[in-house]
Amino acid sequence: MKKILGLLLTLSLLLMLVPTALMEALPEQTLFTPGTYTVEKQGFGGPITVTVTVSENLIESVEITGASETPGLGAVAVDLLGQRIVDAQTPNVDGVSGATVSSNAIIAAATEALESAGADIALLDEFRLDKAGDGEAERKQEEITTGIVIVGAGGAGMTAAIMAKQAGVDFVILEKMPYVGGNTTKATGGMNAAETHYQAEQNIADSVAQFAADTMAGGHNLNNPDLVQTLAANSAEAINWLDSIGAELPKVSFSGGATNARIHAPADGSGVGGYLVEKFSDKMKELGIEVMLNTKATSLILEDGRVTGVLAEGENTDYVIHAKAVILASGGFGANEDMYTQYRPDLKGTVTTNAPGATGDGIVMALEAGAALVDIEQIQLHPTVEQTTSMLITESVRGDGAILVNQKGERFINEMETRDVVSAAELEQEGQYAYIIFDQHLRDNLKATEKYVKNGLTVQADTIEELAEKLNIDPATLAKTLGDWNGFVEAKNDPQFGRTTGMNDALVTPPYYAIQIAPGIHHTMGGVKIDTTAHVINEAGEPIPGLFAAGEVTGGVHGGNRLGGNAVADIVVFGRIAAQSAIEYIGK
Repeated sequence: MKKILGLLLTLSLLLMLVPTALMEALPEQTLFTPGTYTVEKQGFGGPITVTVTVSENLIESVEITGASETPGLGAVAVDLLGQRIVDAQTPNVDGVSGATVSSNAIIAAATEALESAGADIALLDEFRLDKAGDGEAERKQEEITTGIVIVGAGGAGMTAAIMAKQAGVDFVILEKMPYVGGNTTKATGGMNAAETHYQAEQNIADSVAQFAADTMAGGHNLNNPDLVQTLAANSAEAINWLDSIGAELPKVSFSGGATNARIHAPADGSGVGGYLVEKFSDKMKELGIEVMLNTKATSLILEDGRVTGVLAEGENTDYVIHAKAVILASGGFGANEDMYTQYRPDLKGTVTTNAPGATGDGIVMALEAGAALVDIEQIQLHPTVEQTTSMLITESVRGDGAILVNQKGERFINEMETRDVVSAAELEQEGQYAYIIFDQHLRDNLKATEKYVKNGLTVQADTIEELAEKLNIDPATLAKTLGDWNGFVEAKNDPQFGRTTGMNDALVTPPYYAIQIAPGIHHTMGGVKIDTTAHVINEAGEPIPGLFAAGEVTGGVHGGNRLGGNAVADIVVFGRIAAQSAIEYIGK
């Protein structure tokens, strides 16, 4: 009896929330056959289960489980869409930007579940609750006063926030997306660092000087040498700091353009970005850091040449946030075709690996405040992007021994060359694409490959000849290519293209896998000019008081080409420096 009374009370309260006009328009017949209905669909990382409970005229609850979805992206859709469906009383709600596959799976499963309950989806859409009423609510105005404003909750912003909290400084952190992580969620390889305790424990010889030299060479010496030296010299301490917050990166291997094994990754070889976002989020939760999600910074507040806060727009509120300092950690502009084609019109129509929030907002804000830009036309293509999904195939696949072949079944480049060189070589091949080839041994030792298999991106065969047939490649040619390569690995000598790294294991363990890949926009190397203390520099070459920046919003670190593993080093090293500099500045 208590359960029935509770249900009736809940129903009464829900109906009280429905506008009078909608109540009058609701159909007389019941919408659903009461009960609980469960449907499973394939998400981005694995199965997603949606369980919908309905009464005669209400969607009472929507429970979603999807443990394999990407932290910070698909996992956000799992967390958010159930309530959206309940609020709207229809499955046709907006998905989560950047989590299209997961969102579509959830919406499809909810639709099928409701149809099993006898629902007419078109009728639900006609009477959806979130569209009812007398129009948009009046926007509120709010003023906030704090010590530091951090704009962006990607890797650099989350790093800065943790540092600020640990220092006991008052701050707020804004994120325009409904989730944290930004482009960091897209990082798949690892973090470059030199002279780390992990390298020492694994008897890997490396040096800060070599790290800096590799970065300058990889960037075609367009980089700011002082920023590069700062990146390299602070990288080992950044690894130690990650250890201290429970984000260990013990797996050390090679990446393109690196002289020594330097790229640090999670122990199981999973993608570094999702891993770090999860660890950062856990630490922020432990420290009680709340992110103002769905809140977009629109401009900087300037007073007598000093940056003293930001204006921002939330879902229903406009904010004036007064602060002593601002840290821009808002990312690059690789998801803004209008912006990147201003500098590189040749890239129009190219797929991008970037998260949808990477639209250059912070760069525009900084320009309006008088900031100088550097290397803004330097935009990197990543050579291994699956074109139908824009999914980046981590550089660790090649670093662990995979090879690239063209449609003829032949290698055409040293696979461990820098990204720009490999991308250019791919574009010279028939069809302007290539295949990345690996075996079961590599898959077993690199967890990141599992999502490629689960998402149907791989072609698989028990023999290399069978794989060739599936790829419409001459079997004898591909078999010879693989045989030659395995001989090169055994001899530790690649006479064809001079590859010297990522040659620890031959490709001899069936089944064999192939993924068709081509270049995609991956990183914008240019951005706001900073100095080695992360102060933003103006056109006159002077620091803008109160303004700091870190991560992909900045330029000068990577020059004309970013080495794989340097973006994560950038966000952690300069995220920490920006926080330290801002804390010191507001203490004056």
